[in-house]
Amino acid sequence: MSDNPTVKKRHFKLKMPGAFFILFILTVVAVIATWTIPAGSYSKLSYNSANSELRLQNPHGHVTSLPATQQELDKLGVKIKIGQFKSGGITQAVSVPHTYERLAQHPAKLSDITGSMVNGTIESVDIMIFIFVLGGLIGVVKASGAFETGLMALTKKTKGHEFLLIFLVSVLLVLGGTLCGIEEEAVAFYPILVPVFIAMGYDSIVSVGAIFLASSVGTSFSTINPFSVVIASNAAGINFTEGIMWRAGGLVIATIFLLFYLHWYSKKVKADPEFSYTWDDHEEFNKMWSVESTSGGQETGFTFRKKLILILFVVTFPIMVWGVMAKGWWFPTMASSFLTFAIIIMFIAGTGKYGLGETGVVDAFVAGSSGLVGVSLIIGLARGINLVLNNGLISDTILQFASSLVTHMSGPIFIIVMLLIFFVLGFIVPSSSGLAVLSMPILAPLADTVNIPRFVVVTAYQFGQYAMLFLAPTGLVMATLQMLHMRYSHWFRFVWPVVVFLLVFGGGILVTEVLVYK
Repeated sequence: MSDNPTVKKRHFKLKMPGAFFILFILTVVAVIATWTIPAGSYSKLSYNSANSELRLQNPHGHVTSLPATQQELDKLGVKIKIGQFKSGGITQAVSVPHTYERLAQHPAKLSDITGSMVNGTIESVDIMIFIFVLGGLIGVVKASGAFETGLMALTKKTKGHEFLLIFLVSVLLVLGGTLCGIEEEAVAFYPILVPVFIAMGYDSIVSVGAIFLASSVGTSFSTINPFSVVIASNAAGINFTEGIMWRAGGLVIATIFLLFYLHWYSKKVKADPEFSYTWDDHEEFNKMWSVESTSGGQETGFTFRKKLILILFVVTFPIMVWGVMAKGWWFPTMASSFLTFAIIIMFIAGTGKYGLGETGVVDAFVAGSSGLVGVSLIIGLARGINLVLNNGLISDTILQFASSLVTHMSGPIFIIVMLLIFFVLGFIVPSSSGLAVLSMPILAPLADTVNIPRFVVVTAYQFGQYAMLFLAPTGLVMATLQMLHMRYSHWFRFVWPVVVFLLVFGGGILVTEVLVYK
């Protein structure tokens, strides 16, 4: 035994596996689930704009064409206005109530473990290309030296008021979440903001909290978000403005809670960096994201060239937000927009006396893209899990079981159980629009049986699903953590109070709505 009092005992620590291993295990579990959970399906209804007809596919795959009239929807028990189908408000097939049938088991094969990973990656190619272009753009800006000199100027101006930037970023992303559901698109903000947060003395938790968590809190209390509350309300057969004041009021309180929580944590980290939940990995995180001096052989100082490059880089983000909100851009269009600015910046950074040259800017673009390969693959693997569940025909079985749980319950108990059902379904179907069209035609009419408005069920869907999406490896969380080299266990330690707040506070709002409208 050593007599040296300075020698510290080594304590055993349970290390959480990495993102790729977690998703691999979940893929295996999903494959096993297709063998153990009974297969079944609801009939699915969609609109064929080519011939202006409704398309009804029964659980056995037989397709029937129906007139696109409100009478046909009423006969099917689908409480949705026909105009929602014709206008494009509902683009995915919706489940038809009371049509669930057990089907022959459709278990996944052993080869589907790897097959789903490949197919999930193929289906995610749009967002993957967006991420590659974003990474290339970042690589060129970093290589130009514009980041380094710009950060030095910014940190001097914000000395003593560092939290103000966290406050502004969080509020803007909360608004982006509640208005247009900016979440996956928020990945674009990490490269521009994370180096700033590092320079101000913060850690990776603060970065994810101010970007991913803030946008998700906004989406949890969606007011007019077309990918969440609007499509869910349409599928529930109601107007999305029903219950909007409840959601707006809840959004204000939730935003205040988030800001206080971020302020408490960031203040602790600022005072004592070792307080950071991710202190064990801070060196690797800083190595990946901090901006080091690259001025060797380059022009020094915050020159006009560097200012112009930074201005062009920053401008890409408000343009992206405008495109998503006003023009309905999706990832291919956003990628094209980012690539346009990347080419312009490459030309500016590559030419002139201190330019990087053609080879320099191309190598910088490729290096930046390659740095985000892991993030892109995570998104594909997560989507593969959802493919296994859908192809195994067990998602509808889980939904049918969930709907049977809430029958003959009193209003307050009904809505709390509904909240927990959406919490579980959020793991199985991490897409907000996907879960809306899958579940709302089935679960929203159940509100009629306990004499409460259907908008309360829509609100339960928002709170329940997003409380899970803060945690679910099948959602965006794993890609975010991979991007910032953060362990899931560290993230869980930080985010669990927010999950509890959303479930408890959200549950309180739901029960209050039930009692007010009962």
